[in-house]
Amino acid sequence: MTKPEILIADDELHTREALMRYLRGRFSVTAAEDGAEAIAFLQNRDFDLVLTDLRMPGADGMGVLEAALSKAVKPECIVFSAYGSIESAVAAVKAGAYDFVPKPVRFDKLDEVIAGALARRGAEKEEKKEKSLSSSGEIVVGNSPAMQKVAELVRTAAPSRINMLLTGESGTGKEVIARAIHDASGRKGLFVPVHCAALPATLLESELFGYEKGAFTGATERHRGRFELASGGTIFLDEIGEIDPSIQVKLLRVLETRTIERIGGSEEIQCDTRLVSATNRDLAAMVREGTFREDLFYRLEGVTIQMPPLRERKDDIAPLATRFLQQAARENERNVTGIDREAMALLEGYPWPGNIRELRHTIERMVVLAKGEILTAEDVPDNIQNGIPATTRKPEQTTGAGQEAAPAASGTLNDNERKLIEEALQRCGGNRTRAAQMLGISRRTLHRRLQEYALSSEE
Repeated sequence: MTKPEILIADDELHTREALMRYLRGRFSVTAAEDGAEAIAFLQNRDFDLVLTDLRMPGADGMGVLEAALSKAVKPECIVFSAYGSIESAVAAVKAGAYDFVPKPVRFDKLDEVIAGALARRGAEKEEKKEKSLSSSGEIVVGNSPAMQKVAELVRTAAPSRINMLLTGESGTGKEVIARAIHDASGRKGLFVPVHCAALPATLLESELFGYEKGAFTGATERHRGRFELASGGTIFLDEIGEIDPSIQVKLLRVLETRTIERIGGSEEIQCDTRLVSATNRDLAAMVREGTFREDLFYRLEGVTIQMPPLRERKDDIAPLATRFLQQAARENERNVTGIDREAMALLEGYPWPGNIRELRHTIERMVVLAKGEILTAEDVPDNIQNGIPATTRKPEQTTGAGQEAAPAASGTLNDNERKLIEEALQRCGGNRTRAAQMLGISRRTLHRRLQEYALSSEE
Protein backbone atom coordinates (compact mmCIF):
# COMPACT_ATOMS: atom_id res chain seq x y z
CA MET A 1 0.00 0.00 0.00
CA THR A 2 1.25 3.53 -0.84
CA LYS A 3 2.55 5.38 2.19
CA PRO A 4 0.44 8.35 3.31
CA GLU A 5 1.97 11.72 2.34
CA ILE A 6 2.63 14.05 5.30
CA LEU A 7 3.68 17.71 5.18
CA ILE A 8 5.37 19.17 8.29
CA ALA A 9 5.48 22.95 8.75
CA ASP A 10 7.53 24.18 11.72
CA ASP A 11 10.13 26.93 11.94
CA GLU A 12 11.93 25.23 14.87
CA LEU A 13 14.75 23.15 13.34
CA HIS A 14 15.00 20.73 16.27
CA THR A 15 11.28 20.00 16.30
CA ARG A 16 11.09 19.67 12.52
CA GLU A 17 14.01 17.24 12.33
CA ALA A 18 12.74 15.17 15.28
CA LEU A 19 9.35 14.81 13.61
CA MET A 20 10.94 13.83 10.31
CA ARG A 21 13.08 11.13 11.95
CA TYR A 22 10.13 9.74 13.87
CA LEU A 23 7.63 9.66 10.98
CA ARG A 24 9.93 8.71 8.11
CA GLY A 25 9.62 5.06 7.19
CA ARG A 26 5.94 4.74 7.99
CA PHE A 27 5.06 7.81 5.92
CA SER A 28 6.36 9.82 3.00
CA VAL A 29 7.48 13.03 4.75
CA THR A 30 8.04 16.53 3.36
CA ALA A 31 9.20 19.35 5.64
CA ALA A 32 8.74 23.12 5.28
CA GLU A 33 10.81 25.64 7.24
CA ASP A 34 7.93 28.08 7.60
CA GLY A 35 4.33 28.73 6.64
CA ALA A 36 5.13 30.32 3.30
CA GLU A 37 7.11 27.30 2.13
CA ALA A 38 4.34 24.98 3.33
CA ILE A 39 1.74 26.91 1.32
CA ALA A 40 3.98 26.65 -1.75
CA PHE A 41 4.15 22.87 -1.31
CA LEU A 42 0.36 22.71 -0.95
CA GLN A 43 -0.15 24.64 -4.17
CA ASN A 44 1.82 22.06 -6.14
CA ARG A 45 1.19 18.73 -4.41
CA ASP A 46 -1.52 16.75 -2.67
CA PHE A 47 -0.96 15.49 0.87
CA ASP A 48 -2.90 13.14 3.11
CA LEU A 49 -1.99 15.01 6.28
CA VAL A 50 -0.55 18.38 7.28
CA LEU A 51 1.19 18.93 10.63
CA THR A 52 1.68 22.64 11.25
CA ASP A 53 2.82 24.85 14.08
CA LEU A 54 0.48 27.74 14.82
CA ARG A 55 3.07 30.42 15.42
CA MET A 56 5.57 30.92 12.62
CA PRO A 57 7.09 34.02 11.02
CA GLY A 58 5.40 35.18 7.84
CA ALA A 59 2.46 32.92 7.08
CA ASP A 60 1.31 31.32 10.33
CA GLY A 61 -0.40 27.99 10.96
CA MET A 62 -3.85 29.43 10.26
CA GLY A 63 -2.62 30.48 6.82
CA VAL A 64 -1.32 26.97 6.19
CA LEU A 65 -4.65 25.54 7.38
CA GLU A 66 -6.59 27.83 5.06
CA ALA A 67 -4.41 26.83 2.09
CA ALA A 68 -4.82 23.14 2.89
CA LEU A 69 -8.59 23.29 3.25
CA SER A 70 -8.98 25.28 0.03
CA LYS A 71 -7.63 22.40 -2.06
CA ALA A 72 -9.97 20.19 -4.09
CA VAL A 73 -8.45 17.15 -2.36
CA LYS A 74 -8.30 18.34 1.24
CA PRO A 75 -5.73 16.84 3.60
CA GLU A 76 -6.45 16.32 7.26
CA CYS A 77 -4.71 18.95 9.38
CA ILE A 78 -3.21 18.77 12.87
CA VAL A 79 -1.89 21.89 14.58
CA PHE A 80 0.80 22.18 17.24
CA SER A 81 0.16 24.61 20.10
CA ALA A 82 2.48 25.74 22.86
CA TYR A 83 1.17 26.06 26.43
CA GLY A 84 -0.97 29.18 26.69
CA SER A 85 -2.26 29.09 23.10
CA ILE A 86 -5.00 26.50 23.61
CA GLU A 87 -7.71 28.93 22.50
CA SER A 88 -5.87 29.47 19.21
CA ALA A 89 -5.72 25.71 18.76
CA VAL A 90 -9.44 25.43 19.43
CA ALA A 91 -10.05 28.15 16.84
CA ALA A 92 -8.02 26.12 14.34
CA VAL A 93 -10.13 23.03 15.04
CA LYS A 94 -13.31 25.05 14.56
CA ALA A 95 -11.87 26.28 11.26
CA GLY A 96 -11.46 22.71 10.05
CA ALA A 97 -8.34 21.16 11.62
CA TYR A 98 -8.78 17.59 12.82
CA ASP A 99 -7.20 18.16 16.24
CA PHE A 100 -4.32 19.85 18.04
CA VAL A 101 -1.27 18.47 19.85
CA PRO A 102 0.38 20.48 22.66
CA LYS A 103 4.06 21.36 22.54
CA PRO A 104 6.49 19.92 23.44
CA VAL A 105 5.14 17.15 21.22
CA ARG A 106 4.74 13.72 22.81
CA PHE A 107 5.17 11.12 20.10
CA ASP A 108 2.68 8.71 21.67
CA LYS A 109 -0.01 11.41 21.61
CA LEU A 110 0.96 12.37 18.07
CA ASP A 111 0.59 8.73 16.97
CA GLU A 112 -2.89 8.68 18.43
CA VAL A 113 -4.04 11.84 16.65
CA ILE A 114 -2.42 10.90 13.33
CA ALA A 115 -4.12 7.50 13.40
CA GLY A 116 -7.47 9.15 14.02
CA ALA A 117 -6.97 11.75 11.28
CA LEU A 118 -5.91 9.25 8.65
CA ALA A 119 -8.68 6.86 9.64
CA ARG A 120 -11.24 9.63 9.14
CA ARG A 121 -9.82 10.36 5.72
CA GLY A 122 -10.03 6.71 4.76
CA ALA A 123 -6.31 6.23 4.16
CA GLU A 124 -5.95 3.57 6.84
CA LYS A 125 -9.26 1.69 6.94
CA GLU A 126 -7.65 -1.69 7.45
CA GLU A 127 -5.41 -0.43 10.23
CA LYS A 128 -8.39 1.19 11.89
CA LYS A 129 -10.12 -2.21 12.09
CA GLU A 130 -7.01 -3.73 13.62
CA LYS A 131 -6.69 -0.95 16.19
CA SER A 132 -10.35 -0.38 17.03
CA LEU A 133 -9.31 0.73 20.50
CA SER A 134 -6.07 2.66 20.25
CA SER A 135 -4.44 5.70 21.79
CA SER A 136 -1.23 7.28 23.23
CA GLY A 137 0.95 4.46 21.94
CA GLU A 138 -0.66 2.11 24.49
CA ILE A 139 -2.66 0.15 21.96
CA VAL A 140 -5.31 -1.90 23.69
CA VAL A 141 -5.07 -5.29 22.06
CA GLY A 142 -8.33 -7.12 22.56
CA ASN A 143 -7.29 -10.76 22.33
CA SER A 144 -8.20 -11.59 25.92
CA PRO A 145 -11.81 -12.20 27.00
CA ALA A 146 -11.47 -9.40 29.57
CA MET A 147 -10.63 -6.82 26.88
CA GLN A 148 -13.28 -8.15 24.53
CA LYS A 149 -15.78 -7.36 27.26
CA VAL A 150 -14.39 -3.85 27.63
CA ALA A 151 -14.56 -3.32 23.86
CA GLU A 152 -18.18 -4.44 23.78
CA LEU A 153 -19.10 -1.98 26.56
CA VAL A 154 -17.38 0.83 24.66
CA ARG A 155 -19.19 0.02 21.41
CA THR A 156 -22.56 -0.15 23.18
CA ALA A 157 -22.35 2.90 25.46
CA ALA A 158 -20.12 5.32 23.53
CA PRO A 159 -22.80 6.68 21.13
CA SER A 160 -25.02 7.74 24.06
CA ARG A 161 -24.68 10.86 26.23
CA ILE A 162 -24.43 8.95 29.51
CA ASN A 163 -21.48 9.68 31.80
CA MET A 164 -18.96 6.86 32.08
CA LEU A 165 -16.62 5.88 34.92
CA LEU A 166 -13.44 3.88 34.33
CA THR A 167 -12.05 2.06 37.35
CA GLY A 168 -9.06 -0.17 37.95
CA GLU A 169 -5.41 -0.15 38.87
CA SER A 170 -2.98 2.50 37.66
CA GLY A 171 -1.46 1.83 34.27
CA THR A 172 -4.29 -0.31 32.88
CA GLY A 173 -5.05 2.07 30.01
CA LYS A 174 -8.00 4.07 31.31
CA GLU A 175 -7.13 7.15 29.25
CA VAL A 176 -6.81 4.92 26.19
CA ILE A 177 -10.37 3.70 26.70
CA ALA A 178 -11.60 7.24 27.39
CA ARG A 179 -10.23 8.31 23.99
CA ALA A 180 -11.81 5.24 22.39
CA ILE A 181 -15.18 6.20 23.90
CA HIS A 182 -14.85 9.68 22.44
CA ASP A 183 -13.80 8.37 19.02
CA ALA A 184 -16.77 5.98 18.94
CA SER A 185 -19.25 8.54 20.23
CA GLY A 186 -19.67 10.47 16.99
CA ARG A 187 -19.23 13.74 18.87
CA LYS A 188 -17.60 16.43 16.73
CA GLY A 189 -15.97 18.41 19.52
CA LEU A 190 -12.61 17.93 21.21
CA PHE A 191 -11.37 15.26 23.57
CA VAL A 192 -10.01 17.26 26.52
CA PRO A 193 -8.12 15.33 29.26
CA VAL A 194 -7.59 16.75 32.76
CA HIS A 195 -5.37 15.04 35.33
CA CYS A 196 -7.04 16.15 38.52
CA ALA A 197 -4.33 15.00 40.95
CA ALA A 198 -1.70 17.10 39.17
CA LEU A 199 -3.36 20.42 40.02
CA PRO A 200 -4.06 22.04 43.40
CA ALA A 201 -7.74 22.77 44.13
CA THR A 202 -7.58 26.48 43.28
CA LEU A 203 -5.86 25.93 39.96
CA LEU A 204 -8.07 22.93 39.11
CA GLU A 205 -11.20 25.06 39.59
CA SER A 206 -9.97 27.75 37.19
CA GLU A 207 -8.84 25.12 34.66
CA LEU A 208 -12.19 23.31 34.72
CA PHE A 209 -14.56 26.27 34.74
CA GLY A 210 -12.47 29.21 33.49
CA TYR A 211 -12.38 32.74 34.86
CA GLU A 212 -13.17 36.32 33.92
CA LYS A 213 -10.64 39.10 33.58
CA GLY A 214 -9.90 40.55 37.00
CA ALA A 215 -11.39 37.61 38.89
CA PHE A 216 -8.16 37.36 40.93
CA THR A 217 -4.62 38.68 40.95
CA GLY A 218 -2.96 37.68 37.70
CA ALA A 219 -6.23 37.20 35.78
CA THR A 220 -5.33 39.70 33.07
CA GLU A 221 -7.75 38.32 30.50
CA ARG A 222 -10.73 35.99 30.19
CA HIS A 223 -9.86 32.30 30.28
CA ARG A 224 -12.16 29.58 28.96
CA GLY A 225 -12.21 26.44 31.10
CA ARG A 226 -11.82 22.84 29.97
CA PHE A 227 -15.56 22.14 30.19
CA GLU A 228 -16.21 25.02 27.83
CA LEU A 229 -13.46 23.94 25.45
CA ALA A 230 -14.90 20.41 25.39
CA SER A 231 -18.44 21.51 24.57
CA GLY A 232 -19.68 19.27 21.79
CA GLY A 233 -16.98 16.77 22.69
CA THR A 234 -15.71 14.85 25.71
CA ILE A 235 -13.93 15.90 28.88
CA PHE A 236 -11.88 13.21 30.62
CA LEU A 237 -11.29 13.71 34.35
CA ASP A 238 -8.53 11.35 35.40
CA GLU A 239 -8.00 10.52 39.09
CA ILE A 240 -11.34 12.06 39.96
CA GLY A 241 -11.17 10.54 43.44
CA GLU A 242 -8.53 13.14 44.32
CA ILE A 243 -10.63 16.27 43.79
CA ASP A 244 -11.33 18.62 46.68
CA PRO A 245 -14.85 18.61 48.25
CA SER A 246 -15.41 22.21 47.12
CA ILE A 247 -14.77 21.17 43.50
CA GLN A 248 -17.07 18.16 43.94
CA VAL A 249 -19.98 20.53 44.70
CA LYS A 250 -19.36 22.64 41.60
CA LEU A 251 -18.85 19.60 39.40
CA LEU A 252 -22.17 18.16 40.57
CA ARG A 253 -23.94 21.37 39.57
CA VAL A 254 -22.36 21.30 36.12
CA LEU A 255 -23.55 17.73 35.58
CA GLU A 256 -27.07 18.54 36.76
CA THR A 257 -27.56 21.79 34.82
CA ARG A 258 -25.13 21.35 31.90
CA THR A 259 -24.01 24.91 32.51
CA ILE A 260 -20.84 26.45 33.95
CA GLU A 261 -20.02 29.81 35.50
CA ARG A 262 -16.53 31.19 35.09
CA ILE A 263 -14.81 32.33 38.28
CA GLY A 264 -15.61 36.01 38.79
CA GLY A 265 -18.57 35.84 36.39
CA SER A 266 -22.33 35.59 36.76
CA GLU A 267 -23.30 34.35 33.30
CA GLU A 268 -24.45 30.76 32.94
CA ILE A 269 -22.81 29.20 29.91
CA GLN A 270 -24.37 26.15 28.26
CA CYS A 271 -21.97 23.24 27.81
CA ASP A 272 -22.88 20.15 25.81
CA THR A 273 -19.96 18.23 27.29
CA ARG A 274 -19.87 14.47 27.76
CA LEU A 275 -18.01 13.40 30.92
CA VAL A 276 -15.77 10.35 31.18
CA SER A 277 -13.93 10.00 34.49
CA ALA A 278 -11.41 7.55 35.88
CA THR A 279 -10.02 6.50 39.23
CA ASN A 280 -7.89 3.80 40.80
CA ARG A 281 -9.61 4.37 44.15
CA ASP A 282 -12.78 2.79 45.56
CA LEU A 283 -15.25 5.66 45.26
CA ALA A 284 -18.02 3.68 46.98
CA ALA A 285 -15.77 3.22 50.01
CA MET A 286 -14.93 6.93 49.93
CA VAL A 287 -18.66 7.70 49.97
CA ARG A 288 -19.07 5.52 53.07
CA GLU A 289 -16.11 7.30 54.69
CA GLY A 290 -17.62 10.69 53.89
CA THR A 291 -14.74 11.86 51.66
CA PHE A 292 -16.66 11.74 48.38
CA ARG A 293 -20.16 13.03 47.71
CA GLU A 294 -22.74 10.30 47.23
CA ASP A 295 -24.85 12.32 44.79
CA LEU A 296 -21.78 13.03 42.64
CA PHE A 297 -20.80 9.36 42.72
CA TYR A 298 -24.16 8.31 41.28
CA ARG A 299 -23.86 10.98 38.57
CA LEU A 300 -20.43 9.72 37.55
CA GLU A 301 -21.17 6.00 37.43
CA GLY A 302 -23.75 6.06 34.64
CA VAL A 303 -21.87 3.20 32.98
CA THR A 304 -18.86 1.78 34.82
CA ILE A 305 -16.06 -0.09 33.06
CA GLN A 306 -13.69 -2.05 35.27
CA MET A 307 -10.29 -2.16 33.56
CA PRO A 308 -8.63 -5.57 34.03
CA PRO A 309 -5.02 -5.63 35.25
CA LEU A 310 -2.46 -7.00 32.85
CA ARG A 311 -1.92 -10.12 34.96
CA GLU A 312 -5.52 -11.11 34.15
CA ARG A 313 -5.04 -10.70 30.41
CA LYS A 314 -1.91 -12.71 29.69
CA ASP A 315 -2.99 -13.24 26.07
CA ASP A 316 -2.44 -9.54 25.44
CA ILE A 317 1.17 -9.35 26.69
CA ALA A 318 2.84 -10.65 23.50
CA PRO A 319 1.01 -8.35 21.04
CA LEU A 320 1.39 -5.37 23.38
CA ALA A 321 5.11 -6.06 23.81
CA THR A 322 5.53 -6.30 20.05
CA ARG A 323 3.74 -2.98 19.52
CA PHE A 324 5.84 -1.25 22.16
CA LEU A 325 9.03 -2.71 20.69
CA GLN A 326 8.20 -1.30 17.26
CA GLN A 327 7.45 2.10 18.74
CA ALA A 328 10.56 2.17 20.95
CA ALA A 329 12.77 1.11 18.04
CA ARG A 330 11.43 3.99 15.93
CA GLU A 331 11.72 6.59 18.66
CA ASN A 332 15.22 5.58 19.72
CA GLU A 333 16.48 4.70 16.22
CA ARG A 334 17.40 1.15 17.21
CA ASN A 335 17.54 -1.81 14.85
CA VAL A 336 15.55 -4.14 17.09
CA THR A 337 12.95 -6.22 15.29
CA GLY A 338 11.56 -8.86 17.64
CA ILE A 339 11.49 -10.81 20.90
CA ASP A 340 12.52 -14.45 21.10
CA ARG A 341 10.38 -17.17 22.67
CA GLU A 342 12.34 -17.45 25.94
CA ALA A 343 12.25 -13.71 26.57
CA MET A 344 8.55 -13.57 25.80
CA ALA A 345 7.90 -16.43 28.22
CA LEU A 346 9.62 -14.43 30.97
CA LEU A 347 7.50 -11.38 30.16
CA GLU A 348 4.32 -13.45 30.17
CA GLY A 349 5.21 -15.03 33.51
CA TYR A 350 5.72 -11.73 35.33
CA PRO A 351 2.78 -10.26 37.33
CA TRP A 352 3.18 -6.66 36.02
CA PRO A 353 2.00 -4.67 39.07
CA GLY A 354 2.50 -1.50 37.01
CA ASN A 355 0.34 -2.97 34.24
CA ILE A 356 0.60 -1.69 30.66
CA ARG A 357 2.64 1.34 31.69
CA GLU A 358 5.29 -0.86 33.31
CA LEU A 359 5.36 -3.19 30.30
CA ARG A 360 5.82 -0.31 27.92
CA HIS A 361 8.70 1.24 29.88
CA THR A 362 10.34 -2.17 30.32
CA ILE A 363 10.25 -2.87 26.58
CA GLU A 364 11.68 0.56 25.82
CA ARG A 365 14.55 -0.03 28.27
CA MET A 366 15.22 -3.44 26.73
CA VAL A 367 15.28 -1.96 23.22
CA VAL A 368 17.69 0.81 24.20
CA LEU A 369 20.10 -1.61 25.92
CA ALA A 370 19.71 -4.51 23.46
CA LYS A 371 22.87 -6.19 22.20
CA GLY A 372 21.30 -7.55 19.03
CA GLU A 373 18.35 -7.24 16.67
CA ILE A 374 16.26 -9.76 18.62
CA LEU A 375 15.54 -9.32 22.34
CA THR A 376 16.58 -12.39 24.30
CA ALA A 377 16.28 -13.54 27.90
CA GLU A 378 19.56 -11.75 28.64
CA ASP A 379 17.88 -8.45 27.75
CA VAL A 380 15.04 -9.02 30.25
CA PRO A 381 15.65 -7.11 33.52
CA ASP A 382 16.77 -9.28 36.45
CA ASN A 383 13.73 -8.55 38.60
CA ILE A 384 11.40 -9.73 35.81
CA GLN A 385 13.51 -12.85 35.24
CA ASN A 386 13.15 -13.57 38.95
CA GLY A 387 9.47 -12.60 39.08
CA ILE A 388 10.14 -9.88 41.67
CA PRO A 389 8.36 -6.51 41.16
CA ALA A 390 10.89 -3.69 41.39
CA THR A 391 8.74 -1.83 43.92
CA THR A 392 8.77 -4.76 46.37
CA ARG A 393 12.46 -5.67 46.24
CA LYS A 394 14.42 -5.15 49.44
CA PRO A 395 17.52 -2.95 49.33
CA GLU A 396 20.36 -5.02 47.94
CA GLN A 397 24.12 -4.82 47.65
CA THR A 398 25.89 -5.55 44.40
CA THR A 399 28.89 -7.79 44.00
CA GLY A 400 30.69 -7.67 40.71
CA ALA A 401 29.22 -6.52 37.43
CA GLY A 402 25.53 -6.23 38.12
CA GLN A 403 25.32 -9.30 40.40
CA GLU A 404 23.01 -8.85 43.34
CA ALA A 405 23.66 -9.96 46.88
CA ALA A 406 20.90 -10.24 49.44
CA PRO A 407 20.85 -7.77 52.35
CA ALA A 408 22.77 -8.31 55.53
CA ALA A 409 20.84 -9.74 58.45
CA SER A 410 21.23 -9.99 62.21
CA GLY A 411 22.06 -13.17 64.13
CA THR A 412 24.91 -15.70 63.86
CA LEU A 413 26.91 -16.00 60.65
CA ASN A 414 25.54 -19.47 59.84
CA ASP A 415 21.96 -18.37 60.49
CA ASN A 416 22.40 -15.29 58.34
CA GLU A 417 23.91 -17.29 55.49
CA ARG A 418 21.15 -19.86 55.61
CA LYS A 419 18.51 -17.12 55.54
CA LEU A 420 20.19 -15.40 52.61
CA ILE A 421 20.30 -18.64 50.63
CA GLU A 422 16.67 -19.46 51.44
CA GLU A 423 15.57 -15.97 50.41
CA ALA A 424 17.56 -16.09 47.16
CA LEU A 425 16.14 -19.50 46.25
CA GLN A 426 12.62 -18.31 46.98
CA ARG A 427 13.08 -15.23 44.83
CA CYS A 428 14.46 -17.30 41.97
CA GLY A 429 11.77 -19.97 42.15
CA GLY A 430 14.31 -22.58 43.25
CA ASN A 431 16.64 -21.96 40.30
CA ARG A 432 20.18 -22.54 41.65
CA THR A 433 21.99 -20.75 38.83
CA ARG A 434 20.04 -17.53 39.28
CA ALA A 435 20.24 -17.77 43.08
CA ALA A 436 24.02 -18.12 42.89
CA GLN A 437 24.21 -15.07 40.63
CA MET A 438 22.06 -13.09 43.03
CA LEU A 439 24.25 -14.10 46.00
CA GLY A 440 27.47 -13.37 44.12
CA ILE A 441 28.87 -16.90 44.54
CA SER A 442 29.53 -19.77 42.17
CA ARG A 443 26.96 -22.46 41.53
CA ARG A 444 29.33 -25.05 43.03
CA THR A 445 29.65 -23.04 46.25
CA LEU A 446 25.90 -22.76 46.47
CA HIS A 447 25.60 -26.53 46.00
CA ARG A 448 27.97 -27.13 48.93
CA ARG A 449 26.01 -24.73 51.13
CA LEU A 450 22.75 -26.47 50.23
CA GLN A 451 24.22 -29.79 51.36
CA GLU A 452 25.67 -28.24 54.50
CA TYR A 453 22.39 -26.66 55.55
CA ALA A 454 20.25 -29.57 54.27
CA LEU A 455 18.32 -27.22 52.01
CA SER A 456 16.58 -28.28 48.82
CA SER A 457 15.77 -26.48 45.58
CA GLU A 458 14.22 -27.12 42.22
CA GLU A 459 15.90 -26.58 38.89
